[in-house]
Amino acid sequence: MPFYKFIPHEVKFFDLFDKQADKMVEAVTCFKEFAERGVFDDTCIEKIRVIEHESDTIAHDIIDSLNRTFITPFDREDIHSLANELDDVVDLIYAISKRMRLYKLKGKDKNVIEFSNLIMRSVQSLSLAIKGLRNHRQPQQIHDACIEINKIENISDQLRDTVIQKLLESKKDPISIIKWKEIYELLETVLDVCEDVSNIVVSIIVKQG
Repeated sequence: MPFYKFIPHEVKFFDLFDKQADKMVEAVTCFKEFAERGVFDDTCIEKIRVIEHESDTIAHDIIDSLNRTFITPFDREDIHSLANELDDVVDLIYAISKRMRLYKLKGKDKNVIEFSNLIMRSVQSLSLAIKGLRNHRQPQQIHDACIEINKIENISDQLRDTVIQKLLESKKDPISIIKWKEIYELLETVLDVCEDVSNIVVSIIVKQG
């Protein structure tokens, strides 16, 4: 079979990853909007659930394409890891939203808003990195984005430690402290996963170089 027959499969992988990155940004945009309103109700949860389901479908399409394609644009293991980790970002956003509703955490919380701003910056940079994979021979966009993601993750580590310390020193009731501590830790975990994804992207570029 001529080599060119395989080329559309490469384009499909890039298209699917671009769509997955868009869903990730869409989920975080919704979360940030609800955080700024201080409302995590059924309408909010359903909106993010739909995005999470769409992200899952794209991840499954990537894995299915991987199993059916002989020639891939980069390492098969990296494709598998990238699809799963990107989906994990959306899964976490959905899980945090559900937890906010379950715990009945109402009203605007400045720390949740600050974390959501950091997460938005991180996923926007991550989206740039993902979309840069299509043209990996010009890696500067990818490297710059991944450096930014690393910087944001370091900021989030400090933010988590600071807000949890203040939380433990506050006069809130113990149950409330436990709830908020879990939320802050989960929000920081989102940024950890973003950094994990960026490391996969950097690994892909190094291998392609």
